[in-house]
Amino acid sequence: MANSYSLMEIPIVYEDEHLLAVNKPAGLLVHPSSGKGVGETVISWIEKHYPGLKDVGEPLTLSDGTVVSRPGIVHRLDKDTSGILLIAKSQKTYLELKRQFQEREVEKEYRAVVYGTMEHKEGVIDAPIARDKKDYRRRKVAVGGREAKTLYTTLATTDAYSYVSLFPKTGRTHQLRVHLKSIDHPVVCDPLYAPRRECPAEVGRLALHAFGLSITHPDGTRMRLEAPLPGELERFIQSQFPRLQSNT
Repeated sequence: MANSYSLMEIPIVYEDEHLLAVNKPAGLLVHPSSGKGVGETVISWIEKHYPGLKDVGEPLTLSDGTVVSRPGIVHRLDKDTSGILLIAKSQKTYLELKRQFQEREVEKEYRAVVYGTMEHKEGVIDAPIARDKKDYRRRKVAVGGREAKTLYTTLATTDAYSYVSLFPKTGRTHQLRVHLKSIDHPVVCDPLYAPRRECPAEVGRLALHAFGLSITHPDGTRMRLEAPLPGELERFIQSQFPRLQSNT
């Protein structure tokens, strides 16, 4: 899995006086996961390029008690997931975007390549998610877990892989990865939920990408932001599903 990036390699997909949207690379942490040094993160990139945001947002207390700043960071993306990440440029914008996420007014779209042939063009996975007591890193579908709902659309499929759009209606940890595993179509190259499946060398990373967000801008207009697929995913998708147009 890729795990080292230069601070200069975080593409900006949108910016105005209120907010910033970046296309986070896979393998890059948003913030440190413990008090130990982890090298570069999205936070260190913000601190270097946008030092004026140091007082925007809210700090986070890690499991080991360490408190880390999260300047402008509104929502989460897993380390191994690439894609769009919003950064607020003022506390007012931060609080408004946070409210939109909490009240589920933000429409999220992910793209993923999964193992196997998807049986349905469209579907809903409505299954509660809980911690896996056998492995603290994992989650699982379980009775008594927290409500979790994902809509999906199959964009292309073969005997080996399927390319899907995913629309999470809740925001549970590892929700998309757990839900896809629960229907026997885990994400390609998922080290937690498909460790025994072959990971194509040309992918070499979790094949999950946060593709788009629809939000209400601070000026009141509804807007959609999209993060282009990273090159390794784009090339793999085109090789497996050649009938798809580029940048799908």
